[in-house]
Amino acid sequence: MLLVRHGQTPTTGATLPGRAKGLHLADKGREQAEAVAARIGDLKRVDAVYASPLERTRETAAPIGKARGLKVIAEKGLLECEFGEWTGRQLKDLMKLPEWKTVQRYPSGFRFPGGESFTEMQSRITGALQRLVAAHRGGVVVAVSHADPIKAAVAAALGTHLDLFQRIVVSPCSVTAIAYGTEGPIVLTVNSVTGPLSTLAPS
Repeated sequence: MLLVRHGQTPTTGATLPGRAKGLHLADKGREQAEAVAARIGDLKRVDAVYASPLERTRETAAPIGKARGLKVIAEKGLLECEFGEWTGRQLKDLMKLPEWKTVQRYPSGFRFPGGESFTEMQSRITGALQRLVAAHRGGVVVAVSHADPIKAAVAAALGTHLDLFQRIVVSPCSVTAIAYGTEGPIVLTVNSVTGPLSTLAPS
């Protein structure tokens, strides 16, 4: 499973866009999408390309699908966390809230006002990945998603408590690779932004 975060947008690092519609890749994000598509295009095998339904993830997935000759399939389980009333707010303002410390240090105990909890998000993304693994058992699947869901999936694969998932970094258009097998997942790489992917394998 190759988990790809969407490329940079005009609001990356400034606001919490969540599931708001109409946010597209910036020029830099489109360059990043083409670069990650070239990396994935060099692989011997890719069985399917999935993406969160939001514009920025579909635009990131499009060149990957083109490079592999595959249609991009929308998968709601890969959606960004539902931030509820925090959607679209400036990060600099959110950081001033007392709840921000809970988000960073005790995310398993936090629910976004009018939105999703981190535990629900983790359950959703891991459930979606399990479905994709079952549908393409033994294959290679690309799933284009968002930073927090990918970090939550990595934490689950590592057996790391959700309260520590904020320590994981997932940059725009980075690749995180997890091999799912009968004896459990193996994290092959996290936040890979350069270099070939063909050498990834359990050691």
